[in-house]
Amino acid sequence: MNILDTLIWLINFPAAHGYAMVFIAGFSILGLFAMSASGSAPGMSIRRVREREGLLHGEAATRGQAVGTARRIVFRILAFGMLANLVIGILSLTGVPITRAYIHEHGQPTTGTVDGDWVTFTTSSGVEYTIESNFFTPAVYPDRDAYLPSGEPVVVRYLPGHPQAFVIDSSQGPR
Repeated sequence: MNILDTLIWLINFPAAHGYAMVFIAGFSILGLFAMSASGSAPGMSIRRVREREGLLHGEAATRGQAVGTARRIVFRILAFGMLANLVIGILSLTGVPITRAYIHEHGQPTTGTVDGDWVTFTTSSGVEYTIESNFFTPAVYPDRDAYLPSGEPVVVRYLPGHPQAFVIDSSQGPR
């Protein structure tokens, strides 16, 4: 298992669930950026009043500022992560093979079957996987619009260390 396979596997999740990722990331970005704004911490307005009136001691004020800064940094990192997921989801919905080409090139082939939006295949270690390949972001490469009849055998390529990252090889065609 190498690092690039792991990175592709992580990126493949938002790419494989593009439609849901666009909505989840789109709405959560708003809240995450709002939470990362300065002064967004709970009780911040009362803290300002206490500081102005001299009711906060130096140590408590410093600790509160450090916690607020750490909180803003964490929420900004999460917001930029969700922004990346939003971009990956949009690209996936528009047909850009973000992870599909790599998986097709480096994946291990096996035979599987398609049943509606579900693909079932067995890895070389003998473990059987049934994974979704949804309508909006199908796990088909190189021809994303290839017709795959239900129940017919297809060639599936998966990353050996991460079988959840897979593509249906449309160049092989149904057997």
